Amino acid sequence: MSTKTAKKRSSPGADVEKNGDPLQDVELGDEDAKKLTHIQKDLQRAELILERRAQDTLTPVYQKRRETLKAINKSWPVALMNHNMFAIHAQHDADRIALSFLEDLWVARDPKEPKAFTIEFYFKENPYFSDPVLKKEYRYVPPNSAADEKPDADGITPSMLDFSWERDVVPQATKINWKDDSKNLTKLYPVIKDDADDDLPSDFGSFFNLFENDKDHSDLGVLIANEVFPDAIEYFLGNANGDELDSDEEEESDDENEDEIDLEQPRSKKAKNA
Repeated sequence: MSTKTAKKRSSPGADVEKNGDPLQDVELGDEDAKKLTHIQKDLQRAELILERRAQDTLTPVYQKRRETLKAINKSWPVALMNHNMFAIHAQHDADRIALSFLEDLWVARDPKEPKAFTIEFYFKENPYFSDPVLKKEYRYVPPNSAADEKPDADGITPSMLDFSWERDVVPQATKINWKDDSKNLTKLYPVIKDDADDDLPSDFGSFFNLFENDKDHSDLGVLIANEVFPDAIEYFLGNANGDELDSDEEEESDDENEDEIDLEQPRSKKAKNA
């Protein structure tokens, strides 16, 4: 029976001679390797089942929260701007003014693959665009091998257990119907790449490029769906900010912006009135 050598991470600063390390020559037999692979698949299957059940449980609670937040003026713009990374992408004053007309935000998960989703931004009448809803879809595209697969009792197929975001999810662009060229934020502030082959832009431009571009270079949609949306109340109240800040900087920010909500600047304080 052939064997594989199990790898051990070396401890920083450890000075152990290879020949004297008792864990250096640990071998993993084929049979044990197969068992571990099967167990890993079982874990992935259980996690997928839990994700689906979690969405079934959370959705009615999100619906209840949806009505409450919608009744609070500018709750969603404030929640978004209180996420520090989101605020960086809504860097232009015009972006923030346009976002001030946002009255509702929803994330619809793919029932077959909960990691895939569509973000829905609902806007009041505004001077920028005529669309009442802007959507960004992260479409789940199963591999070709999935066509002949039969789901098990839980609706799970082998390809679902081999999910890859980069391979299986394709972001979709949505055309925005701008009312006037002078209000076309993606034209005024386009995505700029210094070189066409660059992975990341040198300037992300307007936040609204998220909708009109196929690619989401900075995973901004993932950030909205997986961070802001689940904890929207915490972000609205200023109890979360989307990254780890130095405690001294956070205290200084709290002192300077006490009892204030302003879409022009992300806040890390508790909101009182929207």
